[in-house]
This record gives sequence, structure tokens and C-alpha cells, in this order.
Amino acid sequence: MRRVLFTLVLGVLSAIGVRAQTITKPWEAELEAYWQEIEATFKDSIKSPLRPEERLGFTNLDRYAPDPRFRVQARFKSREGRAFAMPTTTDRLPTYMPVGKLTFTLDGRKHTLTVYRNVDLAKKSEYANHLFVPFTDLTNGETTYGGGRYLDLEGPLGKEVELDFNKAYNPYCAYNSRYSCPIPPAENHLRVEVQAGVRLSDHH
Repeated sequence: MRRVLFTLVLGVLSAIGVRAQTITKPWEAELEAYWQEIEATFKDSIKSPLRPEERLGFTNLDRYAPDPRFRVQARFKSREGRAFAMPTTTDRLPTYMPVGKLTFTLDGRKHTLTVYRNVDLAKKSEYANHLFVPFTDLTNGETTYGGGRYLDLEGPLGKEVELDFNKAYNPYCAYNSRYSCPIPPAENHLRVEVQAGVRLSDHH
């Protein structure tokens, strides 16, 4: 399956020139496929978070070049906490539950992120295993969105988890204020510059 995906992605990329020349590893090809799927949503007239005039001029998201330094192995310790109302950019207060913590080393320092489950969303079969990792870091407000970024994981998680910050994406409210987006809890602030994933762009 991975070989098929790799071949398909390279075929698509060869048609668009410059990007194809930067793909040197299967991981980078899979990462490119991940972003192409997200960018397709931004071009969709119904699903896009962009305003119509912005969507028409949209080509791709501004993001950092793939960097394996930000693809880390984390140790997961499962521990469910109490459900709580997570603040958002509006008055909406969705209920989340901590399910455990990820501990990893980045830039020579140990860091920890809490993993959450949206209680109501998890009741839907297609999202039963969806886990949410909102975070902030020292790039926010400089080269990345000031409100932090998100990572998604698929549960159940084992003791070792790959955490790829190259997949860090923005909440939709980074592009359009009509959306209501969870604000990363203070415990998920990383004291490091995560120069990976999506960057600030003209669409913010």
C-alpha cells in the first residue's frame, strides 16, 4: 500500500514541477499527500474555510519544508482525566477529556503534551478513535498563527507514538473569524520553536 501511495504521489508531483524535485523519501511523499488532501478542502466551494474571494486565488498553504527533526518518537502514558469545557475563540464550550500524556525530546529538551478526546464527537462512529493535540510554541505570532496549531492522532495509542509536527495545521478561525476554535490549554505550550507544519500566510 505504501509503495502504491508513493508511486501515485510522485506521479502527481511530477506534473507540478518544483515540488516533485524536493520529494526524496517515502515519508516526504506521504506528507505531501497529506497536505494535498487538506489543500483540496481549501479549494472546495462548500468545505473551504476561506472567503469566496480568497478561495478563488488559493493555490496552496504556506508551510515549512519537511524536516525530520520535528518527527519525533513520544512515549504515551494513558491516564484519563475529568471532562472539562475547553475555551474557544467564541462563547462555545465543547467538552473534552484528557486521555494521557505524550513525552518526547525536541531541540535537546524534554517536552510533554496532553492528548484530548472530544466527548460529543467521539459518540459518532467515524470519530470514535479521533484524538486531539492542540499546542502553542515560540513561533506563534511570528511565523505561525498566534492562536496555536493542532495535530490529530488515531487511537488507541500504544506506549510509543510517532508525533509529526510537520503535519501541524491551523484552526479554521485562523482563516475566517466565523469559526469557533478550541484554544490550546496552557499545559500544552511548548517552550521551543516548532518550525514545522503550516506557517503564516496572506490567508490569515
